[in-house]
Amino acid sequence: MSEGSEGSEGSEGSCPAPLSTYRVQLTPDFGFAEVAELAPYLRDLGVGHVYLSPILQATPHSRHGYDVTDHSRIREEFGGLEGLRALSETLTAYGLGVVVDIVPNHMTIPVPETGNRQLWSVLREGRASPYASWFDIDWDGGGGRVNMPVLGDAVEPVADGGVLRYHEHEFPLPGIHYRLVDWREGPGYRRFFDVSSLIGLRVEDPAVFDATHEVILSLVEAGVVHGLRVDHPDGLADPRGYLARLREASGVWTVAEKILVGPERLPADWDCDGTTGYEVLNRITRLFVDPAGRKPLVELFAARTGMPRDYAAVVRRSKREVLDLFFSAEIDRLHAVVGSDRETLVELLAAMPVYRAYAVPGEPVPAISAEIVEQAGRVAAARLPEGAPVAEVVDRVLYGPAEAVIRFQQTCGPVMAKGVEDTALYRWYPLSCLNEVGGEPDRFDGTVDGFHAFCREMAPGTMTTLSTHDTKRSEDVRARLAVLSELPHEWAAAVGEWSAKVSFDPVLDHLAWQNLMAAWPIGEDRFFEYLFKAAREAKTSISWATPDPGYERGIRDFVTRAVDECGASVAEFAAVIEPYARSNSLGQKLVQLMMPGVPDLYWGNEITDFSLVDPDNRRPVDFARRRALLAGGPAGPGRSWDEDKLLVTTRALHLRRRLDPALPYVPIEAGEHAVAFARGDRAVAVATRLPVGLARRGGWGSDTITLPHGSWRDLLSGAEHTGRIPLAHLLSALPVALLERE
Repeated sequence: MSEGSEGSEGSEGSCPAPLSTYRVQLTPDFGFAEVAELAPYLRDLGVGHVYLSPILQATPHSRHGYDVTDHSRIREEFGGLEGLRALSETLTAYGLGVVVDIVPNHMTIPVPETGNRQLWSVLREGRASPYASWFDIDWDGGGGRVNMPVLGDAVEPVADGGVLRYHEHEFPLPGIHYRLVDWREGPGYRRFFDVSSLIGLRVEDPAVFDATHEVILSLVEAGVVHGLRVDHPDGLADPRGYLARLREASGVWTVAEKILVGPERLPADWDCDGTTGYEVLNRITRLFVDPAGRKPLVELFAARTGMPRDYAAVVRRSKREVLDLFFSAEIDRLHAVVGSDRETLVELLAAMPVYRAYAVPGEPVPAISAEIVEQAGRVAAARLPEGAPVAEVVDRVLYGPAEAVIRFQQTCGPVMAKGVEDTALYRWYPLSCLNEVGGEPDRFDGTVDGFHAFCREMAPGTMTTLSTHDTKRSEDVRARLAVLSELPHEWAAAVGEWSAKVSFDPVLDHLAWQNLMAAWPIGEDRFFEYLFKAAREAKTSISWATPDPGYERGIRDFVTRAVDECGASVAEFAAVIEPYARSNSLGQKLVQLMMPGVPDLYWGNEITDFSLVDPDNRRPVDFARRRALLAGGPAGPGRSWDEDKLLVTTRALHLRRRLDPALPYVPIEAGEHAVAFARGDRAVAVATRLPVGLARRGGWGSDTITLPHGSWRDLLSGAEHTGRIPLAHLLSALPVALLERE
């Protein structure tokens, strides 16, 4: 986190940062009234703020809310404005605030299209529409008409009065401002990634910003909303300018869903408190992965799948494929303003290692931004014929016309998202707990010292997380998978046994076995839906655009046989590794809740959750079970994994409420198999890591930890400690300890 990412005390605005957040996925059957019923439970859990998925009016049946149709209304299916006000009042009565997820980058193109009145006006009136400035439309490239990619069969659109109908689609007549084209063609507008039903907004226009944010900002002004989460800022023409305008208008704690890769840091001039925490998630995961597992797991993966050992080669091929498959329209529009050679531009996009390089037209290009693009140019040059105008293209996207600089920045993100997140991460997966948003699956190199250095740089207002609505796997699935880095040979034997009984497609099978074991027990339908999505994302045999009913039947048959014929053995393997997975689960939870930042809990993950990628991770949560566990209080030595995780979660959250979030992060030496740190002189967290290796060496032996001066009480076990303590004693009850100074 950069030095510029501050503000946890609300120094930039009227509302301080939350002490913690609890993400809730609103749906038509789980709206504001249902969230209000959770208020007593969330208060007792120790939560500070409830963090709501998007609340503006979306398509009626949407189960995520990112497909906004009307910025002037709170979503009716959730209870509307009155329901939201009532929810905020209830939460306030229980000492809880409200954080809201907002979507400035795009709106949806609903079916029928009349559901978006601003877009309907533009389709009817073209550039003369009062809403023409709202949308990022390529009028010039389309000859004054916008391409609408909806056609998918031989059925002819039919005129019906003043409307042109095509199946469920509706368009205004006469159709002089739009053109219906095949659904596989690129649209005549900027879109969210490759999703043509989500049209880009021009919030860089102050009038568009005001119109699309009026309701949200009025809720902030009224004290109904106390914090904001900004979805996909990299899609915007000017993320820095947008965040500055938003901060000035709202004055509240704000985090941005910025995906950082490797050593990348949030731009210091972004006026927000931090990110939504994917870089933290990946750092924590690697802390519990054994680097020694890399070689045998990569060898196993390559042998089983036939895929290359080199992840970078898979990334490069994946990005080139998605550029060719999905982004021809975007490249055409970019090439029209950049000029020079189109193929050179494509290779430069494929070589970009991050989602955006942050050059701003009319300003000196930051040295780090220039280096990123210039290095990508050197990579691209090695792939292009000699004499390709790489330097010219690099110069144009860094220092050229404003639209060239901006459009290049806006195109990098979709290529990274579709090429890496939604393709390469489904193709290259020696250890799939590393295959997360912003993750680097070829890096098994998490170290305690590196983690401490990372934490010391963090700002107190940035969000931290372990699971989200967008993670590829829940935190506890990853906790199980991390154990495989310590048991690569045992894992190879198990996969060999299962594959000898059931096989289908080697490129998919190896991913299937990892996730079947890590999500066990999982029903056939859930497992099938996961594998079906994974196969379409990988695009090695089928894709969203190229279905194959025969292949799909093969996946279904594989799932049925894998569960029926290998389920007992899979369950046995999961049981064998459970003590180690449980240690990882509790360890990563304690670390996330006690490190600097604002810890977020994804709903339901206060106990174990073995969910896979969406929509699996957006299933309803059994709050009755969680309430009962919390009301029952801590049990004795025979506690379940659920009970232990709930204990760690609630004790840590309540402790955070007693601590100053700006307390310094102080590393504590604890040896190879533990990570330990203090928060000032008030709290100490200790977590076991690499538990298989610890067991193989015979336990803690004579290893000790020296606590800071004073008397300390373990909030998990009740034991009191001072000075130098044997780790075997400190961690005798649980693989983690949470100490508060008395």
